[in-house]
Amino acid sequence: MKTTYFKNTAICYSDQGKGTAVVLLHGFLENQSMWNAILPELIKKNRIITIDLLGHGATECLGYVHSMEDQADVVHHVLNELKIRKAVFIGHSMGGYVALAFAELYPDTVKGIVLVNSTSRADSDERKRNRDRAIVAVKQNYSAFIRMSIANLFSENNRERLADSIEEVKLEALKTPLQGIVAALEGMKIRKDREVMLHFAPYPIQLILGKKDGVLLYEENPDQILDTHVQLTTFEDGHMSHIENQAELLAVLSGFLKRV
Repeated sequence: MKTTYFKNTAICYSDQGKGTAVVLLHGFLENQSMWNAILPELIKKNRIITIDLLGHGATECLGYVHSMEDQADVVHHVLNELKIRKAVFIGHSMGGYVALAFAELYPDTVKGIVLVNSTSRADSDERKRNRDRAIVAVKQNYSAFIRMSIANLFSENNRERLADSIEEVKLEALKTPLQGIVAALEGMKIRKDREVMLHFAPYPIQLILGKKDGVLLYEENPDQILDTHVQLTTFEDGHMSHIENQAELLAVLSGFLKRV
């Protein structure tokens, strides 16, 4: 693990392997450890950079709102530090929002994007209200909020089978400071709609969705890639494809990296 400083804020990241540079971006309440299970396979043929985004993992908070653009600037800072000019970006959930914000700000740095259980669309009014409710809930009872939030990320039929993994995810999520949680919720709430990027991006994009995703409802998302060259892969489970569909996800990512 390495540390760099962006606007006097400590940013934690790792850099392993050789080959095509691939940046792995975790989701809300996660950190770079979420990739540990698939990392050994990916670093066999690629240079993998994992980053703790603002207010998550060992990375400090920058402010009261962490916009997706703020997060993208942190990623750009890390790549500059590593002298990486071009990379593939794989983002889970919020990490996908960050990947798209990065691609808008620094298009020449992008070689390809994989959106894992993520979307190019902005929050609906209802989603924004839910973010506000979440901010109130986490301030009232931090631990209960996290435990409920994590359980809901998995499809119901997997909650018993993956009980140990869910507990591990909860323990990692409990390391996220209150300020980091609130700042991320505020940042996701105000993020831009970037659906247009799916239509005009000059690099390949892969979208991965879960049919039983309780966070990002499946039926609301495939139509964003109509009339685009974006490839869609659908898994049968929930929001946590890196755990619920680990082998299948690794196969899709490996195939995508061969193509770029």
